[in-house]
This record gives sequence, C-alpha cells and structure tokens, in this order.
Amino acid sequence: MEELVIRDADVVDGSGADSYRADVVVDGGRIVSIVKEAAAAGCQRPEARRELDAEGLVLSPGFIDMHAHSDLALLRDPDHSAKAAQGVTLEVVGQDGLSYAPVDDRTLGEVRRAIAGWNGSGDDIDFDWRSVGEYLDRLDGGIAVNAAYLIPQGTVRALAVGWEDREATGAELEHMRRLVAEGLEQGAVGMSSGLTYTPGMYAKDAELTELCRVVASYGGYYCPHQRSYGAGALKAYEEMVELTREAGCPLHLAHATMNFGVNKGRAPELLTLLDEALADGADITLDTYPYTPGCTTLVALLPSWASEGGPERIMERLADDDTAERIRHHVEEIGSDGCHGVPMEWDTIEIAGTGDPALFEYVGRTVLESARLRGESPWTVARHLLLADRLAPTILQHVGHEENVRAIMRHRVHTGGSDGILQGAKPHPRAYGTFPHYLGHYVRELGVLPLEECVAHLTSRPAARLRLPDRGLVREGYRADLVLFDPATVAAGSTYEDPRVLPTGIPYVLVDGRFVMEDGRRTDVLAGRSVRRTAR
Repeated sequence: MEELVIRDADVVDGSGADSYRADVVVDGGRIVSIVKEAAAAGCQRPEARRELDAEGLVLSPGFIDMHAHSDLALLRDPDHSAKAAQGVTLEVVGQDGLSYAPVDDRTLGEVRRAIAGWNGSGDDIDFDWRSVGEYLDRLDGGIAVNAAYLIPQGTVRALAVGWEDREATGAELEHMRRLVAEGLEQGAVGMSSGLTYTPGMYAKDAELTELCRVVASYGGYYCPHQRSYGAGALKAYEEMVELTREAGCPLHLAHATMNFGVNKGRAPELLTLLDEALADGADITLDTYPYTPGCTTLVALLPSWASEGGPERIMERLADDDTAERIRHHVEEIGSDGCHGVPMEWDTIEIAGTGDPALFEYVGRTVLESARLRGESPWTVARHLLLADRLAPTILQHVGHEENVRAIMRHRVHTGGSDGILQGAKPHPRAYGTFPHYLGHYVRELGVLPLEECVAHLTSRPAARLRLPDRGLVREGYRADLVLFDPATVAAGSTYEDPRVLPTGIPYVLVDGRFVMEDGRRTDVLAGRSVRRTAR
C-alpha cells in the first residue's frame, strides 16, 4: 500500500491549465497516481497508509526560488522556515557572482569578508569544501529544501586573477574557463555574475562571452546581475542579450527590475526589447520579487575604483580622508557605477542590519534620518558605518516603481525569485514573504495574474529553465515536491516593520514526499538535497 493519498485537492498543476479536483497518491518520493474527480465519478478511490483531507486547499508543485541567498543559511539553520514555510522546495544559490566555491584558502577568506552582509561572517560554519562538487556534497548531508548552484563568476575571477581592475591574461582566461567547466561537470546548473560588484564587474564583455561559451557547451545558463538597473538599465539589458546571443548561451536575467526615478514607467521598453529578442530566437527568462525596494550591502554602492583590491583595500581608502572625499564626490555628485550611475539619494537608503550589535541604533532608519539625528552629513554616517562594521551593513534601497513591478511579472518568461537576504536585524520582507505575497496580494487581492498562471511562473517555468525533467508539475512519475495552500487566506506575514513573520495559509509542504511543513508548523524533516545539472 502506498504511503500517502492527498484527498479532494484542487490541483493547480503548474502548467497554467485550469484547476481540477483529484486524489493524488504519493509513494517513494514521487507522485504515483492522480485520480481526477474520484468522488463525483463514483469510482474506486485510492487508498494509502495515510490520508490527508485537502478539501478547500490548492495542491500545486513546490515553488522554485530562482534567486536565493541561502548559501550558508542552508547549512547554518536546519529549520530554514524562512523558505520552507513559503512553500519553497528548491532554491538556486550562488547568485550575483559571489559565493563560496570554487575557492582556495585565500579566496575563501576574501569572499567571506566581501559578502558578510549577505550571508554572515561564516564563523559558525565549517568550510570543509573548496570545489563546487564538495559544496554540493555538503548539501547532500541533509537540508530543509533542495538547492541548485550557479558558479559565481566574480569568485572565479578572484581565484584566477585577483581583485584588480584589469583584463585577464590569456593564461588567466583559460584558468577561468577550466574552473567554470569543472564546476559544471560537478553539477552546477549555470553561471552567475554580479556586474556592479567587485571583482566580477572588472570583466569585459569578451571575457564574459568566453565563459558563457563554456556554460552553453554544458547545457547551463547565464544569470547576470547586470551592469546597471538605473541610469543605464536598458543599455545593460541589451548588453546581456547580445553577449549571450554571441555565446549561444541561454540567458536568465536576475531580479529584472527598472529602478530609480529615471526608469519610472519604463518597464514596457524592457519588455519590448525582450519580445524582439525572443521573436528572433533568443532563449531568455527572468525573475523578479513582488516588492518595490531592493536590498544589498552598503559597500556595494561605492564606485568600482574604491573597491579594487578587495575588502582590506576598501577599508584603507575609507580611512584616508582625502580618498574618502573622492568616494563621496563620486557617490553623491557624479553617480557611482556601484549605485547604477545615479547620484545618491540618502533618504532612500535604509539600514537593514549590521554585523556589530553596538550599531543597532542605525537599523530601521535611513542614512539621512540618522544624519539629522546626529547632526552630521549623510556621508559621514555612511562612512562611519562602513568602517565601524567592517563593510558588513545591509540596506534596503527604496528606488522601485509599482507599475514596473506589475508589468514585468505579467510577462510570459517571468519566474519568481526572492533575492532574500536572511541576515540583519530588519531584512527585506521578501526573504520571508515573496511567494505568498504573489499568491495573496497580486493574485487574490489585485488580480494582476490568474492563480493558474501565477503558479506556472513559480513552478514549471523555473523548472524548465533549470532543465529538470521531473519537477515543476503535478504529474504521475514526478517528484513529490508539493505545496498545499488555502487560496482564500494565503498571505505574507512579513512586513518592513516585522520582517521575520511567517506566512499564513500554507499548512503543508512536502519535499521528496516528506512533510517539511505540517499543520502550519515546521517538522524536523531534512529531505532536501543538491539538485545537479543533468547531461544534455
């Protein structure tokens, strides 16, 4: 007898098709049978050792978070309710060109410093890996939800070239090509870049194209955080489309937004660009989060020249008064490349977290608010925070536009990604609320997307990008990564004021046929594993 039958569920199967009522039987981690309208037809109903009454609940595939920053959280926090409670059953990590494999001892220390604001210092983690394969093996020890990995191009450049702003030599480029190939052979699904973050931003298009050729040869995809989401956003999107077209590599645009005042109402221009490329045969997808503010680190807003050489050189430049004044001039008056070419508006920069608890008084306030309270200039406050907290502060950046968010999420190649940073006293609510916020706010309350279409954006479309043959749909033979939610009550609990509140209306989540959420509570099940690139 099979393990579980989910009885009388309203199945939204992830394809975008209309829902249907069915009994769904799960055994051995897979969906073994689907009996549609069993009760109405009067046919023999399937039986199992356990029966779950799903009356009034929607059964869908598990949600796939196409842009996650849980690289260390998966290892640090076995509970991982931030994602499990949202119905996320698979996360894609290794984002924005910076993560923890492949590394050597030197690079690992540099990367840990550079992205402490994203993932914490890592002092509580045993970094017993250096290669991509070893990191994925570590995940296979048991995690809350499944995880796929993107090779971080910035980390690869740091390992092969360093943190200097210069072109790679022929030998260094070949070294990077080998590192990317090795990572893909070991199971990575593609490559990411952070082209407003050092050292990845120092790579010219020709270098990126060569690496993308390697990615394409293994059937992976390229996921860039592009060179601008502000003053040069459309040009940056065009650059990524043309670069990947030349390389013959599929493109997935990370957190594809149009931000800052210069881009208000300009989402249709982006979508026209994408539609034209798609009509010409390009293979493009994108992800977004359903919120207007962004989230990153405070140090990321500095000009690239100030970040050359790595974290220690940044600290030295900030400590020097004359150099710090040059940085201020670029940030406030010219518009640094780290801030997307837009002069800084300090009233949009809210401190979300600090590594040092002694600096907590700044959290939840904009830099401008703290400056006024202290009788100082905003740059004085920002500089002090960067030096005192050793580059660790995270920020919310209030620069988005609701009309752009809605227009982009409607597009046929759109998928969902939280871009959720779990560090800091007041993280962005998207880390805990992205997927229920789509379903509750944008589907039920606003009607921006029909339920069936939204679920497809969160399930089958990302599974197709990841080339997963048995995930993303409710189908017989598919893996039983499943979510049961109440369409009348599902909602994000997280807010900007209280961002770590779990969602409502998602009582059951299964990973590999095992309950990681049951009756709205996290179980002790660690059914997640690495999801590795499949051969062509």
